[in-house]
Amino acid sequence: MIDVKFIPEAHLERAAIELLAVYGRKYGEVAVPPIPAEEILECHLELSLGFDDLTTRFGEPGILGATWIEDKNVLIDQSLDPTENPRMEGRYRFTVAHEAGHWVLHRHQLMAARSAPLLNKTPEPSIICRATAKKPPIESQADRFAGYLLMPEEMVRRHWTDTNGSPAPYVAQEEISQLTAQLNLAKDDQPTVERSKRMAGAFHVSGQAMQIRLINLGLILTKKPPPSLFG
Repeated sequence: MIDVKFIPEAHLERAAIELLAVYGRKYGEVAVPPIPAEEILECHLELSLGFDDLTTRFGEPGILGATWIEDKNVLIDQSLDPTENPRMEGRYRFTVAHEAGHWVLHRHQLMAARSAPLLNKTPEPSIICRATAKKPPIESQADRFAGYLLMPEEMVRRHWTDTNGSPAPYVAQEEISQLTAQLNLAKDDQPTVERSKRMAGAFHVSGQAMQIRLINLGLILTKKPPPSLFG
């Protein structure tokens, strides 16, 4: 795994929004969710996309995706195939957007790191993406890019207002507390609240990914805010 350059958060978001904008100018503006992740990867970035048993292929579990930069080829683990496993659609789409993030953010550095010339095809992927809690910077960057691409701020805020009738945030402290008790969750395991699930359905992402985005945008508050100084 290569050590990638630091990329400020604002630059990650800008790169995702620019990709969506360029795709929109070419194929038509994407004004409502869901974001067409597959079409962006295949039609715009011109990468091939397929499924494979990556656990068997690489001899280790937990591999979600792999990208061959020189061959412009992306493989997703067959366990995420939404046709065979509809409940994995959100995880699948996030992985597709994650691999697009590697292409946009890291392909030049990955190419430069190769010992073989660019035109010398190699069976080894440029990058292998694993499902691990602790991720190196290259994986964290691609994850954040995927979140920005699949859940653009302007679109999320507009859909939030349309769905809830107001742009005001939702204080989820009580619902989180109730769900934690009902599901017998540990303190660190945050349950997904109903508003996150509804939004996730519209954007075709996982409830967890949507809730993280909504919290980061200040649309869901996990704790009741202190009273205003001015009431």
